[in-house]
Amino acid sequence: MKNLKIARRYAKALLIIGKEDDKAETYKEELDRFSDLITSQKELEQAIINPLYDAGGRKKVLQAVIDKVNISKVMASFLLLLFDKGRFGFLSDINEFYKKLADELKGVVRASLVSATELSSETVEKIRTTLSKRTGTVASKHNYSI
Repeated sequence: MKNLKIARRYAKALLIIGKEDDKAETYKEELDRFSDLITSQKELEQAIINPLYDAGGRKKVLQAVIDKVNISKVMASFLLLLFDKGRFGFLSDINEFYKKLADELKGVVRASLVSATELSSETVEKIRTTLSKRTGTVASKHNYSI
């Protein structure tokens, strides 16, 4: 629970910066890309977060990765702040909270559909159409799993 509070706090702080400089969506994309990179490369993740390694060396690894990817100075500073505060291990949770907050800022609402049986594509389409009409938005076709 404490970890989620920490992640939420950092995500909110980044969103405040994003709202101020009108780059919340840019930061969302950068944070998501960087988080995906780190979590997909377990050796890299361990090289950065494992306290058995020297902190200075771990920070150099992080800085080298930041230098190789195309991210803004604000995002680079944010990632280094996470490292300096010992919060880099929360990157994935921060990313998830930030995506939700950035979507809320844009007025995007996420919904999940759970069914005990497999739904036909026609049924899913009817549900999508009904949701679109009731909310006045367009329901996307992303993230359906049965």
